[in-house]
Amino acid sequence: MSYQAPLKDMRFVLNELADLAGINQLPGCEDATADTVEAVLEENARFCGEVIAPLNHPADKEPSFWQGGEVTTSKGFKEAFRAFTEAGWQGVQHPAEFGGQGLPKLVATPCVEMLHGSNLSFALVALLTDGAIEALLTAGTDEQKTRFIEPLISGKWTGTMNLTEPQAGSDLAAVRTRAVPQGDGTFKLFGTKIFITYGEHDMAENIIHLVLARTPDAPPGVKGISLFIVPKFLVNDDGSLGARNDVHCVSIEHKLGIKASPTAVLQFGDHGGAIGTLVGEENRGLEYMFIMMNAARFGVGMQGIGLAERAYQQAAAFAKERIQSRDLAGSNGPVAIINHPDVRRMLMSMRAQTEAARALAYVGAGISDIANHHPDEATRKANLAVYEYLVPVIKGWSTEMSENVARDGVQVHGGMGFIEETGAAQHYRDAKILTIYEGTTAIQANDLVGRKTVRDGGAVAKSILAQVRATGESLANSGNDHLQAIRRQLAAGSDALEQVVEFMVANAKSDIKAVYAGSVPYLKLAGIVLGGWQMARAALIAQNKLDAGEGDADFYRAKIVTARFFADHILSQAQGLRHSIVEGSAGVLGLPVDQF
Repeated sequence: MSYQAPLKDMRFVLNELADLAGINQLPGCEDATADTVEAVLEENARFCGEVIAPLNHPADKEPSFWQGGEVTTSKGFKEAFRAFTEAGWQGVQHPAEFGGQGLPKLVATPCVEMLHGSNLSFALVALLTDGAIEALLTAGTDEQKTRFIEPLISGKWTGTMNLTEPQAGSDLAAVRTRAVPQGDGTFKLFGTKIFITYGEHDMAENIIHLVLARTPDAPPGVKGISLFIVPKFLVNDDGSLGARNDVHCVSIEHKLGIKASPTAVLQFGDHGGAIGTLVGEENRGLEYMFIMMNAARFGVGMQGIGLAERAYQQAAAFAKERIQSRDLAGSNGPVAIINHPDVRRMLMSMRAQTEAARALAYVGAGISDIANHHPDEATRKANLAVYEYLVPVIKGWSTEMSENVARDGVQVHGGMGFIEETGAAQHYRDAKILTIYEGTTAIQANDLVGRKTVRDGGAVAKSILAQVRATGESLANSGNDHLQAIRRQLAAGSDALEQVVEFMVANAKSDIKAVYAGSVPYLKLAGIVLGGWQMARAALIAQNKLDAGEGDADFYRAKIVTARFFADHILSQAQGLRHSIVEGSAGVLGLPVDQF
């Protein structure tokens, strides 16, 4: 089965939960009118469904390959990328002055979801290029912006992010790549970078590598890392391509999933030095790279949501067609397996988690737009703090969710799910990397604890919880049984999350290992409570629409039932997670190392 974008749900979330009508009133967002956004969504859905999605399964069977330093991408990728960039999809949220469409992040977000739902391996080249554009927009000189951003948006060139080295996985303090100044404003780089997504390929004429490296007098650790632009081909003053730079792909990885995306090992400086130019100031490279990483982390969260949606669609279609066993309530013969209660439970779990994660991510995108465009500085600052709190949750929880959803997709298929030809197994394999790259779930959770919760004494977390409780109060006025059930679980979940925030803040200095032993459960708790909050908001809005006799009654009834399922089956886990965080460190840390 191919992929059909869930446009009805996307529209609902954009308009009812993320407040598109308010976002398009912000300075610089005026072009995101209702008609423009509808046209963007419709065309993106058509393009992804017809051009990108059909390449997904064939590319998994015949992935990109490396030979003699060159990478040939899967059949159809080069032509699809040309069509993608010529249609302007790389530039949806980037400035019009560099050839982008200049639309808000909120509008770009469903486009990102559709692209990743269509073809995860293909979409990665766009995700990394987006990150490179963001980093250059923020930290690049005017000359660097002029020289590099327009070709990245147009698709003539693509971008990469070069952090990891063989001896330095997530510990960037251990980066050893050297950058030697040449006295003319350029540097020569020497070193090895691994796990470089689309570090080499045949889809664009140049690749712009953003590389972390150390200058000779740099201080040790993360305070001594600088960021450099190192093109595959040097770029002349007039923008034309010059000589081949001394950066070469020496191999690509053979992976569990996303097989069509070439993951390169890049060698810098084996033949005299790779020429690079400094981005921003020396020794501030990690700060600049975090701009790229934050953009990528949000994008990886959207990968999880897109993949989960596709896995759900495939499982639901299979369950309606697969005939097996009689109905428990009695039937004349075997029935479609969607009639069996546990299959329904799995499908509802897949659907509810995907919808909750989508809602939270889109709302986060809208908050990011306010943080970037609102005329009031205090409002921008407050919304930026909320967005930064949400980023590790969107990345970590949405990707963990996608792995669970893809697993259930295989289970719905039964034995057929274990067979590659159905495609369900590919979603499961592809999902696994999402919880690992751009920072594992534990790294996201550590960020959520240290930088986003403890540092401000839980202030931002508690400000969000105040909004959650306000939604609960609105639910209390409803006579609908579903909404009352949702209200009860939302109240219990918000209590659990608040108690965990207080535990983190109170114990971060006195018992730091106990706090961090619960970091990943805390991230998951934040995800299900905040996702449950958005589902509760959705149910409340849907009920109001039904009461007013507006719109698609079947859609609104389904939204309420899905929110009820999320409350009873997902949000109800909050108290257990609270216990494991607040009381559970003794079991995590009790064994001495030599007993493992």
